[in-house]
Amino acid sequence: MNKPGQPDLSRRKLLKGSAVLATGVLAPLAQSLQAMAAQSAAQGPGSRLADSPYGPIAPVNDTVTGLPLLQLPAGFSYATLSWTGDRMADGSPVPARHDGMGVVTVEGDEIVLVRNHENGTGELIPAAACYSRATTAEGAHLAGGNTTIRFSRQHKREISTVPSLGGTLVNCAGGVTPWGTWLSCEETIMDLTASGGRKHGYIFEVTADPAQTTGEALVDMGRFEHEAAAVDPRDSLVYLTEDHRNESPIYRFVPNDRSQTAGALAKGGRLQAARIVGNPGAELFAPQLGESHRIEWVDIENPDADPQNESSGPYLQARDAGALSISRGEGIFYFEGMIYIVDTSAGVDERGRAGYGDGAVWMLDPVAGTLRCLFASTNQRMANNPDNMAVSPRGGIALAEDGGGAEDDFGFGERILGLQPSGETFIFAKNNIVLSTEQIAAAGKQCEAGDYRDREICGPCFDPSGEVMFFNIQTPGITFAVWGPWERGPF
Repeated sequence: MNKPGQPDLSRRKLLKGSAVLATGVLAPLAQSLQAMAAQSAAQGPGSRLADSPYGPIAPVNDTVTGLPLLQLPAGFSYATLSWTGDRMADGSPVPARHDGMGVVTVEGDEIVLVRNHENGTGELIPAAACYSRATTAEGAHLAGGNTTIRFSRQHKREISTVPSLGGTLVNCAGGVTPWGTWLSCEETIMDLTASGGRKHGYIFEVTADPAQTTGEALVDMGRFEHEAAAVDPRDSLVYLTEDHRNESPIYRFVPNDRSQTAGALAKGGRLQAARIVGNPGAELFAPQLGESHRIEWVDIENPDADPQNESSGPYLQARDAGALSISRGEGIFYFEGMIYIVDTSAGVDERGRAGYGDGAVWMLDPVAGTLRCLFASTNQRMANNPDNMAVSPRGGIALAEDGGGAEDDFGFGERILGLQPSGETFIFAKNNIVLSTEQIAAAGKQCEAGDYRDREICGPCFDPSGEVMFFNIQTPGITFAVWGPWERGPF
């Protein structure tokens, strides 16, 4: 329930109500970011790592374990939940490698999240919905899939974790839908049919109630190294990224059924890829800040085509049709009529290789048919390979890093960065996980002792009211819930 005096910020109404571009009026966030990109392009590269509007960060103790696992600004608190190895409601252990995640619904006091697990083979996630029960020659199951977490907004504590999808592989990221489900994306094109298994590289729809999840592959959405998905609530189109180095189109899926209900996407549709008007086959591996392109869409005739020489079938068709490619498409997010896309390795490295840089952020305007570079990192302090992303209900862009850790004024570690309309980034949070055997035992956890500060931060998301930010640190596998004085900055 919303607090007195606050607007109704349920996820469906939030996304439906934010579609301001349907009237041709540019949304405030998009407008400020467009102006930032244009100004930066005119003045030359001017982005930098700036002081945070939330203030400097420092170690803060977890309200559950008492351990200083994060650095955060003053006034912020957090709780850890659903560590790898903790017991789920059915008694089985929480799977490893927490990755993409989203808030799919809020039921009274309970915030419901669906979380990916980017596992290959190992222990099968014991969900009722199971895509494949195949085993390897060594007897290992397919260990990717999803778990569903319920979190108490009032008590700031985990209520339960349950398995919700099993028998999949390398579930990296995905995206929430306006109708309250999660699209879980396999980042692999492995084919296990020769050994009695199934093809992989698909998207699966996971419902808030795991009992309603079918485990059915959404084949028409393409078989490729999926990373993330974002749904435009105005027309139900789903925008998709592929994470394969320098073979990374920007896709969209045009569904046959636009009823915006669970199961509608399973009724099929058309997969398309973006092409730059007048510049077929463009490779946008090292974009300049503020550069802009007009785009059109080309059909992918066979979205389930087999790969060739490690290149996905949809990519090969997109390339032949003149589609563009970015370096490594990762996070993607819809907000106020715009699609925000992270290219985690855009730029040039010290050896002059395009597509091996520190990362960039693009903004796709589906109505105008334009693609504009909003941010391009020129050093690891500014942004060190951002990966997953989210936009808060207040319009703040959060970027989660996967570059192996950056050194800055607050020491070493992976970070959550904010992207300002000024073109500057700032540090909001930093991975501070260094665990001893004694600390692990006292907290009752199952991980190994070690320094985990270089491990990926992933799955950032906000509850629809903007009260709580959630994210994961993939290893040792911890979900975080953060709350505090958000009004001090853009989040």
